[in-house]
Amino acid sequence: MGVKTEGDYYRQLLQLLPLGPAWDSDLNPGVHGVLRAAAREFARIDARADDLLGEMVPTGVRELLPDWERVMGLPDRCTAVQPQFWQRRAEVVRRFGAVGEQRPAYFIQIAALMGYPGARVIEHRAPRFGRSRFGAARWGTWGQQFIWTLQLGMRQARGLRWGAAMWGNRFGVIPGDEIECVIRRYAPSHTVVFFEYET
Repeated sequence: MGVKTEGDYYRQLLQLLPLGPAWDSDLNPGVHGVLRAAAREFARIDARADDLLGEMVPTGVRELLPDWERVMGLPDRCTAVQPQFWQRRAEVVRRFGAVGEQRPAYFIQIAALMGYPGARVIEHRAPRFGRSRFGAARWGTWGQQFIWTLQLGMRQARGLRWGAAMWGNRFGVIPGDEIECVIRRYAPSHTVVFFEYET
């Protein structure tokens, strides 16, 4: 069922008019002015109701973004300083769909959503009988089993630039603090994560 237009409502109201001379357009032309005004208002209400349906999911949110942010606990300490609208909506969508896991694939997915599609996780292993072999150059220490590294590849240049910005908007940024904050928030509490960027 689509959104009805002003013409749709006007035709519907005409069909609902009772019979009689009081409703005849020749005898009482003001009736049609009232019907057109009512049809215009009904079409406006219908369009706004359709807009509200679009605001019910975070991927289509426009006007209710502050309410979605309040429900999701945003902004928080990991949010960029003065984020753009698309960044705010992307964070609401990400947080709305986040389930949380401890597998490396989950952290790679977070990195990809935050602009690092080439990310990969390196899990460091402690020396154990059956997994280590003689002659290996690096055995590590017992505590190394709780350390992992997230290789993010190149730092992503995001944000606006000359020719694509309006006066007062921030220009391109080199993120890093945001993703590190988010990954540390969701990392298992007994682990230590290191971040590596390509230069």
